[in-house]
This record gives sequence, structure tokens and C-alpha cells, in this order.
Amino acid sequence: MEKVKRTRAHVARLALDKRQSAVLDAQAHAARAVWNLLHEFTTFRQGRLASLKECDAAIRQARHEIEWMGQLPAQAAQAVLKTYRQAWANFFNPDHPAERPTFKGRFRSRMAVDVPQARDLQITRINRRWGAVNLPKVGRVKFRWTKDLPGLTKGGPRGRITGARLVKDAHGWNIVFRTELLIPAPVPHTGPKAGMDRGITVPLALSTGEHLRHGPWLSSGQRERLLRLERKSARQRATRKKGDPVSNRERRTYDQIARLRATAKRRAVDWQHQNTTDLARRFSAIVVEDLNITNMLASASGTVREPGINVAQKRGLNRSIAGQAWGRTVEFLTYKSADRGGLVAKVRPHGTSQECHRCHTTTAGSRETQARFACKNPACGWIGNADTNAARNQLHRYNSAAGWAVTGRGDSAIAGPVKRQASCPTVSPASALRTAA
Repeated sequence: MEKVKRTRAHVARLALDKRQSAVLDAQAHAARAVWNLLHEFTTFRQGRLASLKECDAAIRQARHEIEWMGQLPAQAAQAVLKTYRQAWANFFNPDHPAERPTFKGRFRSRMAVDVPQARDLQITRINRRWGAVNLPKVGRVKFRWTKDLPGLTKGGPRGRITGARLVKDAHGWNIVFRTELLIPAPVPHTGPKAGMDRGITVPLALSTGEHLRHGPWLSSGQRERLLRLERKSARQRATRKKGDPVSNRERRTYDQIARLRATAKRRAVDWQHQNTTDLARRFSAIVVEDLNITNMLASASGTVREPGINVAQKRGLNRSIAGQAWGRTVEFLTYKSADRGGLVAKVRPHGTSQECHRCHTTTAGSRETQARFACKNPACGWIGNADTNAARNQLHRYNSAAGWAVTGRGDSAIAGPVKRQASCPTVSPASALRTAA
């Protein structure tokens, strides 16, 4: 049976003591400083951007002259250079949405350190719940074993680990293993097709009539505690004089807020993973609207001359849309459907909520409430759930586009009813920088 390679990431929680955590913090700050130095060295030049060779030589010289740069392992520093060059390549690629690389702030950037060589990790399994890994300049560290890693356990997944990345969130440090899996080539999915409408009151509504819902991500006690901490942080900001540094107590309040919000995000991602896996297993094609979520989250405040209306209501709507993470749902569905021989297609979103899926006419007043759709066409008169109606319209627009080519990766967007999305060609950082220079 033919095998194909799939690159995937596996996140595991690290069990660090205070010394090890402090070492990783210092490495992450050093990696951020190396990025900023590279950005300054690359951009503040006369007439051209610095080449890859010049950047590499500058890093090697700085490691001999600047003492604190020794805290960052040499391979991690080279990984920063590789990531930085790739950021420029993405910026110069007209098919990539990346913006121009900028400086990284101390409190606005995510703390991370790369371990590019898999042989340095020396991963072993201790017992059913824990494994151990070597981290440069940190030593042997335990991590939570929640999933068999490729090439390490008998009967486990086939493949290998190609490297890792250490990432810090509000709960502490995690290790993200980069894995390369060997899996059987997916055969075309023979299941039914389904339309999927994304909303706020009903997070996911299917054309089959199913509604996938979830409760609050935090318990009632956690929500009360979060509200209390947010009010406390507001009082602390109000009493702090302008220009004074943030006190340890205020920073501790921010950390507690961040941990609660990180807990809510973990539960949301877990819910999305479980449901998208189930949908990708059941359906051969999942049709969604081609939404421009960034434009939907635009502020309604307006300008001084032309102030916006219903600004507070729009701000609350934006928070609700961002909380549902519609883009992340589609991202999960795309790669999971591709692994199972299916696809995710995007259709034109205009009018799916106002059009009747049965007679395909748009009549004023048919969308009676947020949840109820009643077709005002005398020849039809269909009555039902508005989200289900929208999902069926999406499926109809996909089915009516017979003959249009869609990719097996499910990367289709819309021109008529359906169009193919252009793929992103591979551009090396060196060639992109030479073109820009």
C-alpha cells in the first residue's frame, strides 16, 4: 500500500522546576533579542537588505562579543535566523497573507525557543503518564505523555520526530514536537456531503438538521473569579500614576486573568478538535461560507466627524465572533478532511440567510427571528430553523457548481458558486530577498 508523509505537531506539557523555567525564560528573551538585532541589521542598511551570509556572520560575531547571547544555544539562534528569513520570503510572496516583519516587543510577543535537531532530544518513555526529553542548557525534563510519538513505541505510529519548539503560555512551558508520519494514501471519501453554517447562538449548524452546541468554557465560579480579577485590575490601573512601572501585585493579577482565559481557550480548542474529527470522518465534503472574518471584526467607532452608532453592541458582537474562532474550525476541518480523502469547499456567502433553500427565492421578511425562517413565497411556505436553512443553501450552491474543479486539500474559495483557490508556490528566503533587493 502506498504511503504518504504528513507533518503534524504534538503539544505536551513540561514539568519544570524553578531553575529550569528561569533558564528557558532567559533563552526565550535572548531569542527575541536576536530577532530584533537581525531586523535592525537587515533593514537599516543603505540600498539593499542584508544577505543570508552576512546575517549568519553577524550572529557568529555577536555570540563572541555579547555575553548574554551565550544563554541561547547556537542551533536555536540559527533557527531564529531561518524563521526570520522565512518571514521575509512570506512577505514577498504575493500569494501569502503575511505582513512585513517587525520588531518583537517584550510583553507582546510569544516566548518560544527552537530545538531544530531531533537527535538532541533523546526522548524516552518513563511510564504510562510521563516521558523524558533532553533540552539544551536545561537538562533532562519530564513531559506529560498523552499520545504515542512516531518511532518511539512498538506498535505506535510510523514516522519520525524532526525537531521541537518550546512555547510558553499562561500555564507554563510546553514542548511542541514536529513529527513526520507515514500513513496510507487516503482514498476518496464515499460519505455524504454537508453544508455547515457558523454562528454565535448555534456555533455549528449542519444541513442535516444537526446543531453542534457547547456550554460556557468556564464554570460559574471561574467566571465570577475572572470578573472579580478584571475589576481588580481596572482599579489597579486607575490608581497607578501615569509613567510609573507596573507593580508586582498588578502583574500577578494580570497573570491570574491570563491563566483563566488560557483555560477557556484550551477547552474551546478541545471541543473544536473533537467535533471537526467527527465531521471529517462522516462527510466527504463539508461546505462553508467564504467569510472575510477580519472585515467582520472591524470596529464601528467611526471618526470624530462621523462617529459610529451602536458601538458597544458591535463591540460585543465582535467579541462573540472572535470567541467562536470560526477560522480555526475551518482550518482543523481542512487538514482532517484531507487525511480522510475528503475536502472543505467554500461558497459565496451573500444571501444564504435570506434565501429559502427549497424554492431558492429571497423574499422580504422571511428571516423572522434569529432562529426562525418562514418563506413568504406563497408557492413554498417552508418554515424551519434559520441556521439549518443557511447550511442547506451552502450545500446547494456547491452542488449546483458541478464541473468546477476543487482541490483534494479542500482549499476552494468562490467566484461563481465555487472557484479554486490559488496555491502558494514555494519561495526560498534567499531568492525572495534577492528579488526585493
